[in-house]
Amino acid sequence: MSSHNQSLITEIINIKDSLPKKQRQLCDYILKNYQSIGMITVKGLADNAKVGVSTVMRAINALGYDNFNDFRKDIFNESLPADSKWTLKESLTEVQKEGSEAPTLVKVWEESVNLLNKSLDSNLMENFRHAIDFIVKSSYINVLGTRPYKATALYFDQLLGEFYSNIKQLSHDTEVIYDKILQFKKDEILVVFAFEPYTNLVIEAVKLAYEQGNSIILITDYISCPIISYASVILKVEVSEVQFSVIPTMALIDALVIEIGKRSSEESIKKLNKLEKTLTEKNVTFSY
Repeated sequence: MSSHNQSLITEIINIKDSLPKKQRQLCDYILKNYQSIGMITVKGLADNAKVGVSTVMRAINALGYDNFNDFRKDIFNESLPADSKWTLKESLTEVQKEGSEAPTLVKVWEESVNLLNKSLDSNLMENFRHAIDFIVKSSYINVLGTRPYKATALYFDQLLGEFYSNIKQLSHDTEVIYDKILQFKKDEILVVFAFEPYTNLVIEAVKLAYEQGNSIILITDYISCPIISYASVILKVEVSEVQFSVIPTMALIDALVIEIGKRSSEESIKKLNKLEKTLTEKNVTFSY
């Protein structure tokens, strides 16, 4: 086994795109499921990833391992949760399983709290700080999201845009997205929402921005995301296998907007006060 100066997961991310197709397929499976494969057999991993045992062995050899047991031990150790003081208090304790008037609401609520708890870890905390640094130093924030996650991109734009004018939405005019990216200045950044199933449009847009030297903040679900190697900062949130939910993403957006506001608090409050006054004067908002 080779000496690892970085995490095994990071090594898999870095090497997978250079591997043959079946080995890439295996790597993607490992990246999605590494927290649950530490006790699996080599045949079990091959079967689950729909590849041959020989493919597994060639892939782990490429990662510097002579045998599967050493690889399995390292992937198990890496799957253990890191200690963190940052946790969310459970808001639901006892749920009536039978006879509830709104079982769907209860289940969705429970799963949302679970996703929030799982998303908030030390990696997200650290990368959150890095993302804020990139944002406040940029001349413009460009935002992109497609399919269901266009809504999250629009929410980020709407919320931040109330006091932060240097933001541009790319999700509306995707047919001219390359034109717009080619006009980016060097100090502009791209904030992209990329969740499975990933779209070719987002992948190619990120590649173009990366090739131009623009920094990219990636908000995603899995570290197997095909554009993760182009990102300057990765903000990974949990997704559910039982229901569609954007709750962790929305919570992340709220936190980003609040922190950006704090970094420019005096100017932000001034703009929000002016907006509130204008909306009242124009009879846009109701006042007593």
